[in-house]
Amino acid sequence: MTTQLLTRHWRIPGAVTLLLATLFALFTLHSHWGAFIQWCLSTQITLHRYLVMYLLQLNNHQYSGGLWLLTGAFLYGVLHAIGPGHGKFIVATYLSTNQESQLATRVVPFLGSLMQGVSAILFVFILAVGFNLAAGDLSESRWYVEKISALMIGGFGAYVIYRVLKSLRPQRLRITTLTPLGQQHAPDCGCGHHGIGIATQGDWKTRLGVILAIGARPCSGAIMILLFSNALGIVSWGIAAVMTMSLGTALSIMGLSLAVRYARERTSALFGGEAQQLTWIVPVLKVVGGVALILFATVLFLTVIPVSANGDYIAAGC
Repeated sequence: MTTQLLTRHWRIPGAVTLLLATLFALFTLHSHWGAFIQWCLSTQITLHRYLVMYLLQLNNHQYSGGLWLLTGAFLYGVLHAIGPGHGKFIVATYLSTNQESQLATRVVPFLGSLMQGVSAILFVFILAVGFNLAAGDLSESRWYVEKISALMIGGFGAYVIYRVLKSLRPQRLRITTLTPLGQQHAPDCGCGHHGIGIATQGDWKTRLGVILAIGARPCSGAIMILLFSNALGIVSWGIAAVMTMSLGTALSIMGLSLAVRYARERTSALFGGEAQQLTWIVPVLKVVGGVALILFATVLFLTVIPVSANGDYIAAGC
């Protein structure tokens, strides 16, 4: 009883402290956001030029450049995950509004990030190698791919809202298993042998949607490295660099997802049993998350890198 009283006593001050800390972090981030973006972009451009230099070394049979290429690609992927991007926004929005297991928290963002590398490889192989498109046509194709991926992210946000609204409708009850007379079970025993139950479905569709929303938009830097390595005739090294880059991004985003899950659990524990009474909060948060994904997809759709007639990798300084 004493512990419960202390918990209730500190619940409101703890919530106020958490709110103030969040507002201070958001204000600090907003104040330095422009400088942070510029630093991320300049550092990525510098690393990108180093990767190009290592590819040129490999083309000149300086195979020590291969080790530096993979190391630089991994660092590029980590930095790409630290900077602003759609993968982090999708993961943070999904995990902050949905309760997931630790396994799903690790696997879903990890697979989504690796799929970004696979998408870049398929893009280059199908269009550059298969159809032998010119540099300008590849840039235009990349432009369409990024537009379509933005629409997919918006579609995923709409799907999240649809799932929430569907779950709010009255559900039909059906008999799952008849309990023999004489057997007594507690309501929360979890044995699955109660007379009436509600049929439930797994959340694999939503998890698959998160993976596709992250991975359908390939990294522009990865595409540029693949195009340049293909032009040099060492596309296998380009593939290795892109997948190493995706591994760095995957590990970083997986760390972010675990942090978001931990923050969500701490917030739920802070409010304790009162959250059980406010059952409307979870659907509202999910709808807000879906709307945020739609708005973010709109920003991505309107800010796609323009088409370069000479090719993206030439325009990027390759």
